[in-house]
Amino acid sequence: MNSFRVLLFLILATLSVAAQTKKGDTIQDKKELKFDYKALIIPTLLISYGIIGKDHEDLLDFDTSFNYGVNNNHLRKFPIDEATQSLAIASVYGLNLIGIKGKNNFKDRTIIIATAGILVGATSLALKRSIDRQRPNGSGLSSFPSGHTATAFMGAEFLYQEYKDVSIWYGISGYAVAAGTGYLRMYNRKHWLTDVVAGAGIGILSTKIAYWTHPFLKQLFIKKEKSLSGSIAPYYNGEQYGLGMLMSF
Repeated sequence: MNSFRVLLFLILATLSVAAQTKKGDTIQDKKELKFDYKALIIPTLLISYGIIGKDHEDLLDFDTSFNYGVNNNHLRKFPIDEATQSLAIASVYGLNLIGIKGKNNFKDRTIIIATAGILVGATSLALKRSIDRQRPNGSGLSSFPSGHTATAFMGAEFLYQEYKDVSIWYGISGYAVAAGTGYLRMYNRKHWLTDVVAGAGIGILSTKIAYWTHPFLKQLFIKKEKSLSGSIAPYYNGEQYGLGMLMSF
């Protein structure tokens, strides 16, 4: 039941922002991503499949057989998913550094990805604690959803939104890496298919919400004649993962 509440909260938050946007009393920026109800379809379906699939008998059987087909009881692991989960995010900043400009400047894109990161972290943690699903390798009860996959797809959508007007291939490459991250989470016996699918939906939806709410949130950071600088980097301490950020105003 708690998992459905988290999903409902994300969707209601998005709809609330959309309603405010239509009133005409907010700042309209040509660079901002406008709310589109159709954009909710894919991430909502992914999250719904994960939530329903973890308890549905037939989908659970498919979960088990799919994971067995992916890892087939192998012993060798490829822990590069610890790095690939943040590759798309790093790519956005890297491309800007070498002169390939995206949609937003440093300040705006940093606010956007920080917002998305907070949504991903809070949603994933709430679901992990309320569901307590056993990992395929038996290492813990934090399998659902896949946080690494959520972070990877959050970054993939971020890369896509920032560079889709430059070349669609940036977004395609970001999503390919994100899909590979999800596959490796199953290959390394850290997650089930439904964990990965739900994580992908959470990541995509969180980034979309971050772009939709940006016109309101950025007002909190606007200061006259002041510039924003900083850095952002992923971290992993063996148990927890996330993004570290240092900013100066």
